[in-house]
Order: sequence, then structure tokens, then C-alpha cells
Amino acid sequence: MDQTTVAVIIFVVAYALIISEKVHRTIVALMGAVLMIGFGILSQEVAIHHIDFNTLGLLIGMMTIVNITAETGLFNFLAIWSAQKVKADPMKLLLALSLLTAVCSALLDNVTTVLLTVPVTFSITSQLKVDVKPFLMAQILSSNIGGTATLVGDPPNIMIGSAVGLSFMDFIMNLTLPAIIIFIITVFILEWLYGKSLHTTPELQAQVMKLDPYKQIRDKVLVKKCLIVLSLTMLLFVMHSALGLESATAALAGASLLLLVTFHRDEEMIAKVLSKVEWVAIFFFAGLFILVGGLVETGVIKMLAEEAIKITQGSVEGTAILIIWMSAIASAFVDNIPFVATMIPLIKDMGAMGLSNLEPMWWSLALGACLGGNGTLIGASANVVVASMAAQHGKQISFIGFMKVAFPCMILSVIISTIYVWLRYL
Repeated sequence: MDQTTVAVIIFVVAYALIISEKVHRTIVALMGAVLMIGFGILSQEVAIHHIDFNTLGLLIGMMTIVNITAETGLFNFLAIWSAQKVKADPMKLLLALSLLTAVCSALLDNVTTVLLTVPVTFSITSQLKVDVKPFLMAQILSSNIGGTATLVGDPPNIMIGSAVGLSFMDFIMNLTLPAIIIFIITVFILEWLYGKSLHTTPELQAQVMKLDPYKQIRDKVLVKKCLIVLSLTMLLFVMHSALGLESATAALAGASLLLLVTFHRDEEMIAKVLSKVEWVAIFFFAGLFILVGGLVETGVIKMLAEEAIKITQGSVEGTAILIIWMSAIASAFVDNIPFVATMIPLIKDMGAMGLSNLEPMWWSLALGACLGGNGTLIGASANVVVASMAAQHGKQISFIGFMKVAFPCMILSVIISTIYVWLRYL
């Protein structure tokens, strides 16, 4: 067998094992990565090159900040405060947390957002004794929809903006409207799915309404330090492109500064904070990047993309719609970062070959790649992080269980995006 065939077999078997959940997905990803190197499809150096350390650095930095902030009781304060604002009604709380997640994902990025909001979700659902899984499902979907709306919300948008020279305002003018429409429709679907099952008792609601949220704050000095550092980190996120920095640098700078001003000599606390980083998710991403890298290096992703584009025979309308659907389906099953990295030069080549209007292609790629991440549990970084945090709390989100709800929502969002691109650009 040639290396391309071996790479495809390794990837398909690994994916089947991840879906079956017979073996933990992190072990599968790492074993698949080792086999890609062992069979000579990738050298160790090339494999390491395919690991997106910007994504991993962003995750590690923000997880560290969140873990230190959790020591203050701030998340319990936010949980009780937000629940009291909606009279401790579980369904209204789910909608409020979904909106918060979507807005924050647009302004920060979707991974950072779920790291900040999921601890709040666990805290308040335990107070009300309601099932946390519908809340986590809603936050995953909302984070990817919100992340679609802006340049900084999702890594594919950052890559497209950088490659094409599109500004922050370009993304807001072109992608915020469809993101809002898709979010509203998704919220109605979530209410229809979970509205009858999310119930708590009047006694528990009354208990929550009587709580004093300010009593949850255990260390006011540490809260101030965390909020100042978090604000500086957010400022770096907004300015990182202008400063020539990657988002991981902003996150790790914030984490390092917060460690310095809180536990600068307390080795026990430093070890405690770093041990709570979701290392299982970090190693899963490392393995997955190498697995997909095997398909990139053997030309499988590029071959699939080129063959799909040939089908449209150079039609602007056909190519734009094909890019939306191909991006969405591909991004549901493989990480969207390497896929977008492969598609960007292909779309540029189409322009060189005489395709007159490339603007619809870029917005189609952004919509498909970002929204496609909602299709499966490993379709986007935020999904994996939430699943890993849930597992740490003893709540397993199954691959198939997630897909039953999320995949139809993703398909509907891509249909809406297709109509939007057709009406606006074609």
C-alpha cells in the first residue's frame, strides 16, 4: 500500500474508535499520531510542525487564568447573580447563558468564552438540581455561532482575514447578520427540545432567590487581581494583531502575570492551579493535529478540495455554495484550521485561473468552516474543551448523543447561510 492509503486507513480507524467511544478519544488521537510517524507518513519534525501551538497556548493560558479565578468564588457569585436575574427559571437561565456565550464568543473567542462560562453553568445547575447537559449543549452551539460573527471569534476567520486583508469591520458587516439570525433560530430549537424537561422545585428557586451572591466571594483582593489581569488579557486579544502578537501570547502573558501577582513563591498553589489545566484535551488536540497533518502531507485534503471544485466548472454561484457545504461537512469531522489552511490557496488559485468574483468564496468559507464546527463533538476546539470539563465533573457528553442534537442544528444553520450568500452576493 502507498502512504496515502495508509494515512487514510489510520485516520478512518481512529475516527471510528473516537465515535464508538470504546477507547478514550485522547488515547486514540495519540496512538493515531504515533502510527502516522511510525509508518513514515510524517517525520517527527513535520508532525510537530502540524501541531497548532497557538491553539494549545491559548487553551493553557486561559485555563490557568480561569483556575486561579475559580479560587476566589467569583463563578459562584456570577451563577447566583444571573439566576436571580431570571427568577431562577431553568429555561430562562439556559437562554440567558446562551446569549452571554454568543456575545462573548464574538468579542473574545469561543474557546476563551466557554472556559469562563462553563464553571458558572456547573455552579448554578447544581444549586437548582437540574441536568447540566442541555446547558452545555446550548453553550457549545452558541459559542460557535457567536464566533462566526467577527474576525477574532474563531480561528478560521483570523486565518481568512490575515490571508485576504479583511478588517474587523468587514467581518461585522458581512457575517454578524447571518450569525444573529442563526442564533435566534437555534434558541427556538433549544427551547422546543428542552423546555418541557428543565424543571426545578419552587423550594429550590426560593432558596436561590434568598442567597446573597456577595457572600460567595472568598478573597476580595484576589478577585481584584484576577479582574485586572483578565481585563489586560482581553485588551491584548483585541490588539494582538496590531501588536504583531499571536492570541496564545496574549493568553500566556495574562496567565504568567496572574501567577506572578498571586502565588509568586507558593509552589503548592502553583502546582494545584497547573494540575487543573485540561491536559486530557490538550493532548487530544496535539494528536488530532498530527492525524489531520498526515492527510495534509499526503495530499488527501487538497485532492478532495480540488475534485469538488472541478464539479462546479468555474461557476461563481456553484463554487460558492459548494464551498459552504464542503467546508461545513469537512469541519464537522476534521479540525477546521488545517482545512481552511488548504482552501485559502485553492481559492486564490481559482482567482488566478479567471474566476472573476472571489468575495462570495471567502464569506462562504468562513460561514461553512465556523458553523460546521457544531456538527460533531470534535468539530471545534470549544466543543472538545466543554466535553473535557464536563468529564472532570463526572458528566460524560457522548459523541452520538451530541451529534443527534447538534448535527441537524448545524445543517439548518448552513441552509440559512446558503440562502444569505445567494441573496447578498450571487
